[in-house]
Amino acid sequence: MLELFDIAKFDEYKEDNRREVKKATNGLPISLWDTYSAFANCKGGVIILGVKENEDGTWYTTGLKNERKLLKDFWDTINNVTKVSHCILTEEDVKTYSKDEDVIIVVTVPKADREIKPIFLDGDMMHKTFRRNFEGDYRCKESEVKGMLRDAPEETPDMKVLVDMPMNVFNMDTLRQYRNMHKNHSENHVWENLPDDEYLDRIGAARIAREDGKMHPTAAGLLMFGEEYKILYEFPEYFLDFREEMNVGIRWTDRIQSMSGDWTGNLFDFYFRVYPRIVKDFKVPFKMEGIFRIDDTPVHKAIREALANCLVNTDFFFPRGVVIKKTEDSIVFENPGSVRTGINQMLKGGISDPRNKALMKMFNLIGIGERAGSGVPNIYDIWNNEGWGVPIVEEEYDPDRTRLILPLLGTTLGVNNTQATPKLHSNCDELDEKILLLLKEQPTLSQSGIATALNVNVNNIKARVLKLKELELLMREGTSQKGRWIVRNDK
Repeated sequence: MLELFDIAKFDEYKEDNRREVKKATNGLPISLWDTYSAFANCKGGVIILGVKENEDGTWYTTGLKNERKLLKDFWDTINNVTKVSHCILTEEDVKTYSKDEDVIIVVTVPKADREIKPIFLDGDMMHKTFRRNFEGDYRCKESEVKGMLRDAPEETPDMKVLVDMPMNVFNMDTLRQYRNMHKNHSENHVWENLPDDEYLDRIGAARIAREDGKMHPTAAGLLMFGEEYKILYEFPEYFLDFREEMNVGIRWTDRIQSMSGDWTGNLFDFYFRVYPRIVKDFKVPFKMEGIFRIDDTPVHKAIREALANCLVNTDFFFPRGVVIKKTEDSIVFENPGSVRTGINQMLKGGISDPRNKALMKMFNLIGIGERAGSGVPNIYDIWNNEGWGVPIVEEEYDPDRTRLILPLLGTTLGVNNTQATPKLHSNCDELDEKILLLLKEQPTLSQSGIATALNVNVNNIKARVLKLKELELLMREGTSQKGRWIVRNDK
């Protein structure tokens, strides 16, 4: 895990999206609280008081006057709910250090639990909630605040009963296919012979509403079994998109969109249209179990897991929708919404906290998805065993978005037989290596210049540069306009 502050490394640090310095010579700066909110609502970070930046981005101490009073003012303010909505710090999170005959105060802000987000200021949730991006603290839009609020309760948004919708919104062909799959997966299940409305109630797709005592679809039921145009009534931003881009110069060689009108556009049908297209080029070894051939591998299971995770963790109120991309050298799963447990916890596994619990239950009932929180670590293990490069999880904000990239280095899916890029670091994949090698040759390139040179989306480059800086493989010397990149050796 990244060590955010070590006094012994003071002279090596520069500001980034996890570290912020503030002069604080004349008392606590007002911007301190914006940064506290921003760090708490993102990945956490450290705020260092009594420090200022040089023009080249390095730090120097300014000295604090009466640090005891500063500390008292700090704790008084952060525990004042009219100023700060929640204090998520302990005494261990605020420490003083001596540096160059000056005293500095280091405040380590953890990532806030989703149940208490957003962390906001001055009693004004909609206008005084902050987050952190590459440039610093920014004020959240109302849609971002509402997204954090949707993630807070234990009852997830897909459990909502849609009292204004009748039961005939369900596509019965989709429901029949689902019931047949459930029957095949769990033979003689106790729900097997229930009427459709009772069955939908059991699986979480419908529920009796308190308002009128009648059965209505849940949001999960609508998403799973509804028609796309009816789903849009409840989720105006709903959009599903699969793109296969296997040939250079052709925008896509295959595409499936929920809005095309020639199929239902619901999640169930999307899953079973897309999954065969993703795995069609993967080799299946000849393996028998008794007299039956087994056409399944750990890779197939990993892709099923990744696709299910993408769908059940989507915030369907955010724009841009679900996008799955298959290329010669990667499979990319993108969904609106941040990682509820945080990326570090997701990579460790052990905690299952899907954004849409009812949808996860429905997939689990037909044998798809992990409930133990081990899905993503398993994907990493499988990819490591195949030698295809390290998967990458990325988060973006404004609007919230999560991206899982599964590299396919050395596979035979496409023309991917070029000589491998020399490895500079064990935690880097091919794109990371390309960035480092490019910046060794052209250290003054901007992030947009890197994106252009490598033909990669600039937001992807920003996320990779941040990762490389956190790994301390990449440093910035000077300003963003006139500086240069320094590529460091393997740690």
